[in-house]
Amino acid sequence: MNIYVCIKQVPDTETKIKLTADNSWIDTSGIKWIMSPYDEFAVEEALRLKEKNAGSTVTVVTAGPARAVETLRTALAMGADTGIHVEIPENADNNLSAKALAGALKKEAKVDIIFAGKEAIDDGAAQTSQLLAEYSGVPYVTVVLNVEYGASSIKCKREIEGGSYEIVEASLPALVAAQKGLNEPRYASLPNIMKAKKKEVKALKLADVGASDADQKIRFKNFQLPPPKQAGKKISGEPAAQAKELVRLLHEEAKVV
Repeated sequence: MNIYVCIKQVPDTETKIKLTADNSWIDTSGIKWIMSPYDEFAVEEALRLKEKNAGSTVTVVTAGPARAVETLRTALAMGADTGIHVEIPENADNNLSAKALAGALKKEAKVDIIFAGKEAIDDGAAQTSQLLAEYSGVPYVTVVLNVEYGASSIKCKREIEGGSYEIVEASLPALVAAQKGLNEPRYASLPNIMKAKKKEVKALKLADVGASDADQKIRFKNFQLPPPKQAGKKISGEPAAQAKELVRLLHEEAKVV
């Protein structure tokens, strides 16, 4: 099988986010970058499928600035065979990202199945995988918790609102967008990290994949950080006095009771 995984490089959730001087984007200097966690489930599922089908290959694909190659190397260290990097602007929207990814996949000889995360943790838009499937002309199933693989189709258990689930069957090739719980991603071993540095990563530009800046539908401006939280208050004294003071604060200041 020719298995493909689309991944995205995002800021680590523990990194400190600052804005550019004109508030048009985040200041990317000093940020720790990681693979979006939902994409880790997608990579792991692709690797498990490869292990069950002798002769299969896993190719990871990303669209992003030059530094995104580092995230491809992370997936290669997990066990993927090759990578594809489409260089797109830092502030590309979901539509441009999806079209770039789809264009890269169309250049491949044969695509049997595509995996992706259900959403990226930076913008949380949950749009790229669906747009990618539409541009690729393949069916897709999102928020997937389990996959059963057949010779020419897949059966997916997906999460829906209200704590319920539904079963969706799709013919191959198809796109599967992974939800947390699909599997437990593996850690890259030190030998595999060293091997990943030598694995092939194909470099593409927007023009190579039939996309351009005109495919960007959304422009961002006037970013704002959340307002700083007010300092907490510590109530001292005897328990009865503390309880009385707490009730007063909740009533008069917080106005929640």
